[in-house]
Amino acid sequence: MNWYLDVLKKYAVFSGRARRKEYWMYTLFNVIALIIVAVIDQAISTYPLLYGIYALATFLPSLGVTVRRLHDTGRSGWWILISLVPLVGGIILLVFLASDGEAQQNAHGPNPKLAPAY
Repeated sequence: MNWYLDVLKKYAVFSGRARRKEYWMYTLFNVIALIIVAVIDQAISTYPLLYGIYALATFLPSLGVTVRRLHDTGRSGWWILISLVPLVGGIILLVFLASDGEAQQNAHGPNPKLAPAY
């Protein structure tokens, strides 16, 4: 849960790097929260009101962590636009997001794996 909250604390931070674990744990908790909000929304017959509000509120943090994840692999955040290419774009982006980050410091900052644990 801390991974999710850490991303929300960096609400619109597009600089720096994000580890694979940070990205995927945030994505996992975000999908779980989206499902819970959708079920609650359906139960109180307001769908898609609460779901839309939650999705809109988490759009910038999701975009930010994705850009930081791309930075960790040594790519520009603009590579996120490759997902707009039909059929293969999403697959290519998924491969980029799942690949290991650069071990050394790159143009976007030091390796986040080497940062001290808190």
